[in-house]
Amino acid sequence: MLETRPTLKTGEFEDVRLPERYHRPKITPSPCPNAWIGCICTRRGVGADWFLLQDNPLTPPDLLQHEVPQTPASKTTVIQGREEAVQILHGRDPQKRLLVVVGPCSIHDPEAALAYCDRLLKEKEKHKNELLIVMRAYLEKPRTTVGWKGLINDPDIDGSFQINKGLRISRDLFVRLTEKGMPIASEMLDTISPQFLADLLSVGAIGARTTESQLHRELASGLSFPVGFKNGTDGSLDIAIDAIGAARGEHHFLSVTKPGVVAIVGTTGNEDCFVILRGGKTGTNYDAKSIATVKERLAKTNTQGNLMVDCSHGNSEKNFRNQPKVANAIAEQLAVGETAIVGVMIESNINEGNQKVPVEGRSGLKYGVSITDSCLGWDDTVAVLDVLANSVKERRELLSKQTNGQ
Repeated sequence: MLETRPTLKTGEFEDVRLPERYHRPKITPSPCPNAWIGCICTRRGVGADWFLLQDNPLTPPDLLQHEVPQTPASKTTVIQGREEAVQILHGRDPQKRLLVVVGPCSIHDPEAALAYCDRLLKEKEKHKNELLIVMRAYLEKPRTTVGWKGLINDPDIDGSFQINKGLRISRDLFVRLTEKGMPIASEMLDTISPQFLADLLSVGAIGARTTESQLHRELASGLSFPVGFKNGTDGSLDIAIDAIGAARGEHHFLSVTKPGVVAIVGTTGNEDCFVILRGGKTGTNYDAKSIATVKERLAKTNTQGNLMVDCSHGNSEKNFRNQPKVANAIAEQLAVGETAIVGVMIESNINEGNQKVPVEGRSGLKYGVSITDSCLGWDDTVAVLDVLANSVKERRELLSKQTNGQ
């Protein structure tokens, strides 16, 4: 006889077939002989899993995709976004637009993200001839040490790590965003979650901390959309160039299939990878001199010469209020005919700044304010988009005159 489960509260996302919430094993760690180094474990008598607390079943990707299906409208948005992004990245866009990835540092409130999307859709339509606006919809947060790892990892922001719930909420959000007509971009932080969500993405990114990772380069080689590799946290460009070269090649590696089975995956390589300049410990790299240096380096290595500039992180010197300054510098370069800069990334939210999670948890959070990196507020975001759009117009007019010999 099947055991009955407690009834879930209305609005909760969880597959009741999974034992994650109701059958967690209780483990009482025993002192370790190596306690002098602060180690406790329960499995010193075996050769593995010394530090494993528990392992819970994960919903198979194809089951979640069946239960939260992509709609026809969503699919149209995603594919069109991919195709237009590729045209821009390779310099083939007829309108010579700029790709702008803009949105929250990381999403923690799906309803606020949808409200932000509604605002951004108006800007997308307003600037459609100059900008291809793609919403930044990051769900996972790489940490230098520890901290909240994102909506997938800890959707309740309370340390309960309901990952099946996080994946379901995230997929539902992505379907709703793209169904509205907004293409989205996200970071590929691990090699498994893309199986649940990649069909809903138009642009991907590999962060500064993982660009050097062989696993992420292999992953990028098989993704069905353009992927940007950021320069290293130390400002090094070499790892991003190497990553692009690696991702363009064929690979065979271990991964997980849609049914959730471990498999050997073969990829053909991704020709749509590009560099994202984000600055680093050695300084910023968005100024005209830095751009010229990067262009030269890319040409010498036969790497895709077009690039995106991140207005945040090292380029903003970790001060979100510097993002407009970075955008203005980019706009000045575009206005005088710079064609290598084909994209910009901006961290933006409904309200500016960031906040720490209060003692009372999610219920005490301010609406529309980041809980990770600080973001521009909405009014400043609109102003930055206006500046970038105007600079694209100026570039287009200048290039047209040069083509016509005026």
